[in-house]
Amino acid sequence: MQTSQKHHSAAGLHMLYPQVYCSPQFQAIDKNGFSDIPSKENFFTLESSTASGSLPSYDSLSVSITSGRSPFSPQGSQSCISDLHPSPENVYGSPLSGASSFAYDEAGVKSKIRELEVSLLSGDTKVEEFSGFSPAAGKSWNWDELLALTPQLDLKEVLVEAARAVADGDFATAYGFLDVLEQMVSVSGSPIQRLGTYMAEGLRARLEGSGSNIYRALKCNEPTGRELMSYMGVLYEICPYWKFAYTTANTAILEAIAGETRVHIIDFQIAQGSQYLFLIQELGKRPGGPPLLRVTGVDDSQSTYARGGGLSLVGERLAKFAESCGVPFEFHDAVMSGCKVQREHLGVEPGFAVVVNFPYVLHHMPDESVSVENHRDRLLHLIKSLSPRLVTLVEQESNTNTSPFLSRFVETLDYYTAMFESIDAARPRDDKQRISAEQHCVARDIVNMIACEESERVERHEVLGKWRVRMMMAGFAGWPISTSVAFAASEILKGYDKNYKLGGSEGALYLFWKRRPMATCSAWKPNPNQIE
Repeated sequence: MQTSQKHHSAAGLHMLYPQVYCSPQFQAIDKNGFSDIPSKENFFTLESSTASGSLPSYDSLSVSITSGRSPFSPQGSQSCISDLHPSPENVYGSPLSGASSFAYDEAGVKSKIRELEVSLLSGDTKVEEFSGFSPAAGKSWNWDELLALTPQLDLKEVLVEAARAVADGDFATAYGFLDVLEQMVSVSGSPIQRLGTYMAEGLRARLEGSGSNIYRALKCNEPTGRELMSYMGVLYEICPYWKFAYTTANTAILEAIAGETRVHIIDFQIAQGSQYLFLIQELGKRPGGPPLLRVTGVDDSQSTYARGGGLSLVGERLAKFAESCGVPFEFHDAVMSGCKVQREHLGVEPGFAVVVNFPYVLHHMPDESVSVENHRDRLLHLIKSLSPRLVTLVEQESNTNTSPFLSRFVETLDYYTAMFESIDAARPRDDKQRISAEQHCVARDIVNMIACEESERVERHEVLGKWRVRMMMAGFAGWPISTSVAFAASEILKGYDKNYKLGGSEGALYLFWKRRPMATCSAWKPNPNQIE
């Protein structure tokens, strides 16, 4: 694709295709072994992880892919129809942490979420950190001078100033900065240079009003299913984000269903079903024999595309593997977006211990800020009505759902800087596989977050503090992640760069890159004190 001309609105996405902040709640542990995770002040590192009692770590027997998404969001668009960066006091905890029960109602959810948003808004400093990069009062930018000085300019500051101009509606200044950025970014450069390529294109798309068109075009022009599987496979192997999700959820599920003879797992991001190979294997070894296992997989057209076929392929694969492990197995499919799921689609039958898994998918559900139907909370309330034995929730620790544009841009810059640094640690900068994986599996999410609004923006992440509010208002109580879950995750991280670390707070497990929280795993059970 061709680059749009200077200061003009020719559509295009050329080349198609911070620092780190951490809550003081997380403190290093100097003693050996894992402390109890439910306490608020725990921070686990690989150096201190010597817990006894080894659980087998999870290595996927094949890569789990559903479409050309980031490592956290492989599923396609699930759109069905103001806050800044988290402050240390509120991100990782919940303003409801002392409460025991709440009646579910839409107004209550909105009020509590808004209460948290206001609190988050009061503590942001990231945008202001870039405010020093500006011309003298009353003067215009000297573009020739800036272009000549590009080697000395701070790329992050230029990106933020370009976003500030876009937010202010100053199109001439914004396009001027985009011209400067073209000289500073590169898909084979440093992490910030690579990220800058995609963020600059998101800004251009937003200026030209073409963000939604570009987002849809990328979905139409994505590589073949086989190529896509290969690209996602690269990210799966060089980054632990999906293995973290699979390992923590599996270990928590195995603990929750111990002794059960009939188990029904409902997965809202079934993908290739790879997560359950390990779980089936472990159930086959269970003393006293394995339970009857039923799996319901939720699917959509993007998953079908990447997989090269429907959910029947997943069911057949899992059934064959379960047979080899001696595990009685049933598979039920729900071929639809999670937004459309109703109770009758899930194949729930009496006598089964129900477990629900949400791996990097619930942030795709529109909430009250997008749709009056509020599918995000509707779905949680539906799951509560099933009386599940456990609900596992894995999400990116990022705050972009209802943020104003500039704050969302800076949050995206901060979060993906850490992600690109983590990718950089695993592959050389000129590695063609890495470049292709970033272009086809990460760029579109970034463009969507920057260029799109309302129902067209499907990447709507929330920090755990907000998820905690939603879960509690829907009738759930947090179930502390055990030391066994943390130990299993730590075993996975031993195969990756030492800058990946684990942290724990209020019963949840965090995956860090250096001091930046990247993902969280939390577990939930119906609150017996919930007022219906």
